[in-house]
Amino acid sequence: MRTLIVQIKCELGCAYDVAAYIMDNVIPCHIYSISGAYDLLAIINLDGEQDPGVFINKHLHKVPGVKDTYTMIAFDAFTPPG
Repeated sequence: MRTLIVQIKCELGCAYDVAAYIMDNVIPCHIYSISGAYDLLAIINLDGEQDPGVFINKHLHKVPGVKDTYTMIAFDAFTPPG
């Protein structure tokens, strides 16, 4: 499994619609509204065989209202010793 952290810039007034569309039509994920240069932050978990670049270009960039994205790939999760 790969974790993508994607900042999404939306057309003006479209952030809530973009978030709902992604959740309902693209992939179940966590989406947060954020301050700064981007409007939304999505935490997306892809299956191991899914190519992140193809997923972003073929699915996320085609969401109505998405203007720009900035994608990071998370490699390892650090958790406190338990």
